[in-house]
Amino acid sequence: MKLGEKIRKLRKEQKISIEKLAQMSGLSTGLISQMERDITIPSVGSLWDVAKALNVHINYFFDEYEDKNPIVRKNERKKIIIPNSNITYELLSPNLNNKMEFLMVEIEPGMCSSDEQICHEGEECGYMIQGSMKVKWGSKEYILNEGDSIYFDSTVPHRFVNIGDKVAISIWTMTPPSF
Repeated sequence: MKLGEKIRKLRKEQKISIEKLAQMSGLSTGLISQMERDITIPSVGSLWDVAKALNVHINYFFDEYEDKNPIVRKNERKKIIIPNSNITYELLSPNLNNKMEFLMVEIEPGMCSSDEQICHEGEECGYMIQGSMKVKWGSKEYILNEGDSIYFDSTVPHRFVNIGDKVAISIWTMTPPSF
């Protein structure tokens, strides 16, 4: 199922008009309509806004599997790819239906996790495996290099920017799951 179909299906199940969803999410009716018809691929921030307005985790739009196997093999990791993004999220936990989320994140040089800072309930902890990354957390900025880690409250708006010249690879855990 495509992203737009999922948005439309959930909106209709909740008996919400496009106009009401636009009002609830702070997005335009035109953008919501284009997203539902897969004409426009939403930014991460817009998708978060829609998910919040529809009272679902963002993983609703990506999680199409139920796997009870506790092992995740390297060559069998599920990838979460946000449209129009140069970021790859690899799920290190079996699925997104647990109490915490465990991800490997790869960000290309000069790219960022989202156009704007995003906030959601919970807490996050990240560890840099390779490269350098700037973490913008509220009005503060932190530089992480290989071997550094960070822990923060996810309700504070945040985003990540690869400030190095090679792919930034990091491991993240979030509770509750936010994808």
